[in-house]
Amino acid sequence: MTTRVSIIGSGNAGLTAAYHLTLHGADVCLYGATGFDQPLADIENKGGITALATCNDVELSFAGFQAIETITRDLKQAVDYADILILPVPSFAQEPLFRSMLPHLKNGQLIMLMPGNYGSLVLNKIKHDEGYHDLDLTFVDAISIPWATRIVGPAELAILGMKNYLPVAALPAHRTEVAITRLQPLMPLPLTALDNVIAAGLENINFGGHPLLTTLNMGLLENFDGQFNYYKDCCSVSTARAAAVMENERLAIGQALGLHLITELDAMNALYDMECKTVYDVNRTSETHGKLNSAPNSASNRYITEDAAYLLVPCYEFAQLTGVDTPIITACLHIDNAYNDTDYFKCGRTLKQMGLEGMAVTDIMAYVA
Repeated sequence: MTTRVSIIGSGNAGLTAAYHLTLHGADVCLYGATGFDQPLADIENKGGITALATCNDVELSFAGFQAIETITRDLKQAVDYADILILPVPSFAQEPLFRSMLPHLKNGQLIMLMPGNYGSLVLNKIKHDEGYHDLDLTFVDAISIPWATRIVGPAELAILGMKNYLPVAALPAHRTEVAITRLQPLMPLPLTALDNVIAAGLENINFGGHPLLTTLNMGLLENFDGQFNYYKDCCSVSTARAAAVMENERLAIGQALGLHLITELDAMNALYDMECKTVYDVNRTSETHGKLNSAPNSASNRYITEDAAYLLVPCYEFAQLTGVDTPIITACLHIDNAYNDTDYFKCGRTLKQMGLEGMAVTDIMAYVA
């Protein structure tokens, strides 16, 4: 039986999800918000989405063409189309999209965030703050999107590769296995269960690779307009040492919360079928991440505006709660504040935004269970 799914968002991940889930046998409704709907026009003009076989003489994955069952700019139509709604959007887009979706949502619907970045906690708080206490939704946070992918032309994708599996957790956590059972027929890769949505946020592999390396290499990135390979050229012996210290801070936070986190090295090796000995080796040798020369070219790139604000800030907040010292996380955030003339400690994803302010660790773990 064909499964229906709505993809809410028309960026790199949204188009790739629409393409690959259709390829995998699902009927897909793809929604693009006003101001972000040019990709929809491109798909309508082309009759579907093309995944290229090669790009810049690099062989790519999952090449082909897929017509998308439904294209819409009407959010109510997208919400009504399916009981499974996937939001493969940046973290800053989760809240406004969900507020617009709320009047149209129905009991029993499942909302999957890719990446989650603690978004389920924020959306659940909004649901209650807006008076929808009796609306029975299941939220699911994924650690990331399944693909390394880019839109490279009108309705054209360069899919560089896909993870071997995707760790997820539901809010509440006791619904995780049922959520996986509902989602798995749609997905082109295995879903695996994490303890809870806090573990899902802490396991996001962008934590170590994006905000710190971007922050430490900002002069190179800006002066050369990002025209090189980010992972190979921004990871040096010394920056890898700094990343290793920040990785230990993340693991210490997990331990203080009673979570058993996998190391970044073990995660990257497992997700991308590698046998690297160090994270430095991962960055220097990963075939998936080394296929295209593309890097951030400013401090306004999502590697800071999303990954610092929505990954590092929650870690900092959990560290403050548990008494874990985080000098590298804290320093990175202070530098990013200076880069962007902002205060991520206030405008990032805080315990207050997640609905966890004033709670002890034991209360938080009971709340997400």
